[in-house]
Amino acid sequence: MNHADTTAPTCPAHLGPADPATTTGLGRRTFLRSVAGAAGVVGLGALAPRVAHADPTPTALPTTDDTARSVVFHGPTQAGILTPLQKHAAFVALDVTAGSRTELEELFRTLTDRARFLTTGGTPAGAGPGAPPADSGVLGPDVVPGGLSITTSVGASLFDHRYGLADRKPGRLRAMDTFPDDALDRARCDGDLLLQVCADDVDVVVHAVRDIARATRGAMQVRWRQDGFASPPRPSGTPRNLMGFKDGTANPSTNDATAMGDVVWTKAGKVAASDGLPAVVEPGWTTDGSYHVVRLIRMLVEFWDRVSLHEQENMIGRRRDTGAPLTGTHEFDDPHLELDPTGDAIQMDAHIRLANPRSPAPTGCGCCAAPTTTTPAPTPTATSTWASCSSRSTRTSTGSSSRCRSASRANRSSTTSHPSGTATSSRSRG
Repeated sequence: MNHADTTAPTCPAHLGPADPATTTGLGRRTFLRSVAGAAGVVGLGALAPRVAHADPTPTALPTTDDTARSVVFHGPTQAGILTPLQKHAAFVALDVTAGSRTELEELFRTLTDRARFLTTGGTPAGAGPGAPPADSGVLGPDVVPGGLSITTSVGASLFDHRYGLADRKPGRLRAMDTFPDDALDRARCDGDLLLQVCADDVDVVVHAVRDIARATRGAMQVRWRQDGFASPPRPSGTPRNLMGFKDGTANPSTNDATAMGDVVWTKAGKVAASDGLPAVVEPGWTTDGSYHVVRLIRMLVEFWDRVSLHEQENMIGRRRDTGAPLTGTHEFDDPHLELDPTGDAIQMDAHIRLANPRSPAPTGCGCCAAPTTTTPAPTPTATSTWASCSSRSTRTSTGSSSRCRSASRANRSSTTSHPSGTATSSRSRG
């Protein structure tokens, strides 16, 4: 993925006419479908998350021995959305403390400058006599790009009264709803900005976050942060989540430009009503941006490890070893749910039915109903929505899985997992 070009439409903090926009109310699944559209943070040269693959030959994770590998910063869209998944990531939500719109514009310029340098690499500028070093030195005397991408997204709260941006708010951008069974920690929800920082090595991620925090001190402060990592495919195909199952098999291919245009990238102008949502008008600056949704889902891995393999596979609807649907042989086989209308092979409340019913208007399959198994459902602990130029999925370090559906990283099914059992990942579709 490429970063937003400096010649792209001005970011919301800059002057200029804006189109009217409205917000709407909808259910969880419809909401996630609608945000697969996209509204971007333009002018930040930010990076973006990635989309999950449905290709029979998914892109392999980059190796960590090429520290010179760089992700192109400038481009028609932000990097980090369709960019091949890196191994490590940090999602950092921030509250903007800039005192004026002018200071907000300066914050965006600083973010752009630092992201451009960090993703390109080079020798840090020298510090004056007696001044602290210009760089932390974590990566040595020279900054290596290390496959770094930095994707910037703006939250609904940035469009409040503080900076006069209300008329520039994307048409369907709003704070994430609280859904049934959510147990949200409000201290880990929302934010004015979201930085998605991804790289092939964890020290590159740490260095980038530290550099940006230093350069923007006084203009924004961390609200919450979630680190994570992406597991390599084992032994092949789609990476596995912390429950041991391949995660993201049915996500759309990032190589399909038509699909990405339909579900990831936002276009300015009137957006027709669909999926129960009213028509809205997206402002001009959102063109080729995306909506970025992050949900932290707690996986009860201790409980899961006491469940028989047979029951686990019935809950998911796939074989754990191969990832094949219970009605197939290979990972990418079509489960043909239409041939199993009563759930004899794949249960009516199996994950692959609920996450991807494969029908525009399913009937009788419970795809919009809560699971009815006796297994406790994962409990969301934090949730947020941003308008961005990209989106990504990674597993975090605690047993929970954050689902980001792109509006910022097309629908990346890759995950970043940590031994602790929490995962942050972009929404997968069974």
